[in-house]
Amino acid sequence: MHSSTHTPVIKNERLFLLTIAGIQFTHILDFMIMMPLGPQLIRLLHIDTHQFGLLLSSYTFTAAASSLLAATYIDRFDRRKLLLVLYACFIIATLCCGLAPNFTFLLIARALAGAFGGILGGLVQTMVADVIPFERRGKALGTVMAAFSISTVAGVPLGLLLASTFTSLGWRAPFFFIVLLSGIFWFIGYKLLPNLTAHLHNKPVGNIFQRIFAVAKEPRHLTAFAFIAMIMMAGFTVIPYIALYMTTNVGLPESFITVVYLCGGAATFFTSQLIGRMADKYGKLKVYRIVAVASFIPLLITTHLVPIAWWLVLINSTIFFILVPGRMVPGMAMVSAVPEAHVRGTFMTLISSVQMLSSGLATLIAGLIITRTPNGQIEHYDTVGYLAVACGVLTIWLAHNLRIPPDPASNKPAA
Repeated sequence: MHSSTHTPVIKNERLFLLTIAGIQFTHILDFMIMMPLGPQLIRLLHIDTHQFGLLLSSYTFTAAASSLLAATYIDRFDRRKLLLVLYACFIIATLCCGLAPNFTFLLIARALAGAFGGILGGLVQTMVADVIPFERRGKALGTVMAAFSISTVAGVPLGLLLASTFTSLGWRAPFFFIVLLSGIFWFIGYKLLPNLTAHLHNKPVGNIFQRIFAVAKEPRHLTAFAFIAMIMMAGFTVIPYIALYMTTNVGLPESFITVVYLCGGAATFFTSQLIGRMADKYGKLKVYRIVAVASFIPLLITTHLVPIAWWLVLINSTIFFILVPGRMVPGMAMVSAVPEAHVRGTFMTLISSVQMLSSGLATLIAGLIITRTPNGQIEHYDTVGYLAVACGVLTIWLAHNLRIPPDPASNKPAA
């Protein structure tokens, strides 16, 4: 049963995608906001780089665990109802982050936010794959993944602005902002999202754990898991420490980090959709390969930067934001086509789990490699860059081995 067999008919596809993208935006923003707040959190909570790495990875590790747990029930409910319940829990957990009185409380609140945010990521991608046929899925996922870009173009700089404007709240202000925004998107989702129940027509065989194991051990699924794991390792060894490295080693002020995210996000808002359209037109594998190879250049430059002119830093960081997250658009379009439709929810939550676990591991490994000198400089960031490129090379080889339907953009099968 291929992905196009039971595609539900949606009255307004664009509105559906924008609502889903809005929900994706808030939970990605919740994860993204921690990175530029790094210098402030380290200073105000009196923590070191390893503890900051733990704050980031606690979110991703619980997201991975909860996504694994979600695989036991995600294909048994209406996708819409499940999304709204999980999203409400995520909003409460994010509120707790803003109310955190110390490092320990914040760590627990981040873990809870990750537990619900992680499932949302997989569920959003599942809903897109349920509704949009494979031949148009690159563009659709480009729209949804533009949420990553919007979270950087609007959310992250706004979060930093809120932190510096509402001095009495400081780093807490961005979390309250996310809670407010999420509440609005929850209401829009409640009003606009359709019930998605086509996957319920297939009666499952065996108990729930046997079914998960059957999905997990499928050889073509294992290749997809390895592919996603390496993409995350190729980005999240470097991304979480950019703000810290730029302020300490490159000598840029904290306020400049806002400009970095603003320009990077503005560029990727347009280019993620462009990459999606190109993937549909020229073939998802071909476009993935080009974007992945091109991403190695800004990755290596970013991890070897020395004090140079601000505008050179900005050009490189913008190219970095276009290419490094840009790989995910054709990458996820290919991955979403790997499973049969009736196990897609389970497969995509397992993918989400692998995604979060890998990004958490990447953050933690990079945090262990990176050290700080007595004068506060970051050391061994170049080693992290080499590791990221090595993982990126592996993704290109794995992409060739993904078993997916023939790509309409090519005269031959996409893999």
